[in-house]
Amino acid sequence: MNAATILQARYRHLHAPDPAQEPALAQSLAKGPAGVALWHIENALTGAGEWEPVKAWLAAATRAEVTAADSACLTYGAPALAFVLHAAGADGQDRYRPARDQLDAATAALAHRRVEAAHARIRRGELPAFAEYDLLHGLTGIGVHLLHHTPGDDALAAVLSYLVALTRPLSVDGEKLPGWWCAHHPHRFHTPGGHANFGMAHGITGPLALLAQALRRGAIVDGQREAVATITAWFDRWQQHGDRGPWWPEAITREEEAAGRPHNPRPGRPSWCYGTPGITRALQHAAIATADTSRQQAAEDALAACLTDERQLSQLTDSEACATARPACSRPCGGPRKMLVHPPSVPPPAVSPAPSPASTPSRAPRSSKAPPDRASPRPPPCTTGHPRHKSPAHRAVHGWGSRT
Repeated sequence: MNAATILQARYRHLHAPDPAQEPALAQSLAKGPAGVALWHIENALTGAGEWEPVKAWLAAATRAEVTAADSACLTYGAPALAFVLHAAGADGQDRYRPARDQLDAATAALAHRRVEAAHARIRRGELPAFAEYDLLHGLTGIGVHLLHHTPGDDALAAVLSYLVALTRPLSVDGEKLPGWWCAHHPHRFHTPGGHANFGMAHGITGPLALLAQALRRGAIVDGQREAVATITAWFDRWQQHGDRGPWWPEAITREEEAAGRPHNPRPGRPSWCYGTPGITRALQHAAIATADTSRQQAAEDALAACLTDERQLSQLTDSEACATARPACSRPCGGPRKMLVHPPSVPPPAVSPAPSPASTPSRAPRSSKAPPDRASPRPPPCTTGHPRHKSPAHRAVHGWGSRT
């Protein structure tokens, strides 16, 4: 019995959309029809299913206007649906192109707006929330989509330039902190001093992976290599040396920063979102991008040590992937528990103001020969977002059979 058959038997609600589905969740990859549509696309592409369920679930995902509001991201709204439609063409068939092009344009405009807002925050000297830059809800996730699907768009250059700026220190109360230091606690409530997050899902690991993959693909902006070096030096500083191999904290506070060591003496759950697997994958990308064979070997050895450490593996209590529909969960994604998946805020009434032109660098990334790509599996999905996106893309999703 294959995995698709097992899933169909266990999750019978995946067969047909529920008309009573919460509208706010429809465009969510984590908890809505958009995510189920992606599953049916994979079934259809591998011959395990048909395309008819894809049409039904995409129609359910777009019953309401597709949002490209500033809260849209890799897991919700226009970027999420753009990701889904691009996945539908993985076999070379040009499916759903009119809707896909509309969603790509909305995602690019969203990226420019969010980048400008982030630069304005930096100019004010304020610390960020991780939802500004992270993989699941921030500009890193949007950047991953741009890199893989519209790499020549100036929106990608804007995102990369912002991530470079994110690596420059900020002065807070006379103390210099990394530019990605968050003003809040990892659980999203306020805490004095904030924290620095090491996770792939919500921390600086995601930006490192994107900056490095962009280098490998020849998408380069000023300061990008230096930004990669700054982040890898941070991981060097905070690498812990356990008897079973190296590991990194999930997050650190100002108190831990001052002490130079984390309070927790042991590694956490070995997950991609908050753990050694995600961190070492990003470090491996960075090493390949900079032709640093010693760092690459060290990253691969660290992962091997992690995956053979029974004490770390024993913290994996279920087979779920960590994913949320907004930056809120019961605790950081590395703990041995199930995530609380929350719907994003319902966007305001439909409005269609013209986006303000971005004032950030808007040239396309320059091409550069990248080091050999020794390992480049398909990246993990990432999607989040003012104006709603309706018109042709909204209407076209109800005619999903067309490949024109």
